Amino acid sequence: MMDSSPAAITPNVDAAIATLKAKGVDSLPPLAIVLGSGLGPFADEASGAVAVSYADIPGFPVPSVEGHAGRLVVGAIEGRRVALFRGRGHYYERGDANAMRVAIETFRGLGGETLLLTNAAGGLNKEWVPPALVAIRDHINFAGANPLIGYPGQDRFVPLTQAYDPGLTADLHEAARASEIELFDGVYMWFSGPSFETPAEIRAARVLGADLVGMSTVPEVILARRAGLRCAAVSVVTNYAAGLAGGDPSHEETQEVAARAADAFKRLLRAFIRHAKA
Repeated sequence: MMDSSPAAITPNVDAAIATLKAKGVDSLPPLAIVLGSGLGPFADEASGAVAVSYADIPGFPVPSVEGHAGRLVVGAIEGRRVALFRGRGHYYERGDANAMRVAIETFRGLGGETLLLTNAAGGLNKEWVPPALVAIRDHINFAGANPLIGYPGQDRFVPLTQAYDPGLTADLHEAARASEIELFDGVYMWFSGPSFETPAEIRAARVLGADLVGMSTVPEVILARRAGLRCAAVSVVTNYAAGLAGGDPSHEETQEVAARAADAFKRLLRAFIRHAKA
């Protein structure tokens, strides 16, 4: 009988590590940042960088979404070596909540310790005028999927009480103050996508305690916590969620508004890289 467990059907992390070493990436720094929709150009600011296409690394997702280039960039920003995941795989692209498993476990296997995730999100708070920046303090998995379904072993029962590390979140707020950037806090609700939410779903999300809605990040946090990584996350609010303040989101709007947030976003990330205890 064929083994259909995730470990059997997902390419071996060892193959990804071997490929990176063959391309001159013998180790990865303790800090990595996943750059979400419209935020990828930050990777161009890394000096002395080595870039490897996801397509060349076994098990890495090849994104099919505009704004996700699909490259691992390793270089120095603010004098500190960092790994930058320029783009991510989404659950909605292939129905695979495990899309980022090999990338995350490869980072861990080559020395990674801390993962900062970024995304574009819809806002449920009318006072957060796009393109506001919001640190995620918790999440709600509304998609009903989980990347650990089918995994064997006790480590599938991942505790998520502090999925978003309080110390790293404090570092984000310190970086925001140092950069004179307003940074809010909120709860992110994961929808599977790719269709945007309905006004009725947004009303339900508000009742359930969500401040943000989006189509990523949550599976990555679950995988990262299973791997023993510390996590933090920042959303760029690119639009009011459906039915709020005239909100009628589109992918084009997400891209355009995320680009408008680029300056503040880059200043926040640079300050975080300088000061974070990661």
